[in-house]
Amino acid sequence: MARYTGPIQKKLRSLGLDTYGVYGTRKEKRVNQTFVRRRRTSAYGLQLKEKQKAKFLYGVLERQFKNYYEKAQIKEGAAGDNLMVFLEQRLDNVLYRSGMFLTRKQSRQAVNHGHFLVNGNKVNIPSFQVQQGDKIAWTERSKKTSLYEIAQSNCKSIPSPHWIELDQTNMVTSILTEPMAEDGELTVDTRQIVELYSK
Repeated sequence: MARYTGPIQKKLRSLGLDTYGVYGTRKEKRVNQTFVRRRRTSAYGLQLKEKQKAKFLYGVLERQFKNYYEKAQIKEGAAGDNLMVFLEQRLDNVLYRSGMFLTRKQSRQAVNHGHFLVNGNKVNIPSFQVQQGDKIAWTERSKKTSLYEIAQSNCKSIPSPHWIELDQTNMVTSILTEPMAEDGELTVDTRQIVELYSK
């Protein structure tokens, strides 16, 4: 599966997300820096940056992201809001939101390695769309791993959002309701993304 493997800090700085999540700001010493006049970013540039930001934060590549947008357009309601809901309903994002993992990369890897069951069925596809009423549990084999212990420790200090309930005793995640657009990443301006794809 293709994914971004470049330097995280450099990518975050380029997207204006210097202090996002667990990724702190690293101050680098730069010697003999010359003054560079930056051009004002065009409207297209701003729109493109918002799309790149959303793709990077949710770990989605271009083709899949465009598919989400096309589905968002068809669904009743604002396309931008629908897009954010689709991204939030990804299995790797739900596990990240539950508090068991510090980053979406960690949760994506856990899903890829087949550690989870959705409604009793093994699912190893990070983009799997969860629905209201779904229950996500660890496999019996995975409960014996160090990853399970780390997840147990993480969820004690990281609260779940209102639409997700995590049973910390059995480590079962329940989807109480469909997420709202405002439950997504607030740093992403979906209006800019809609304008970009509307051209």
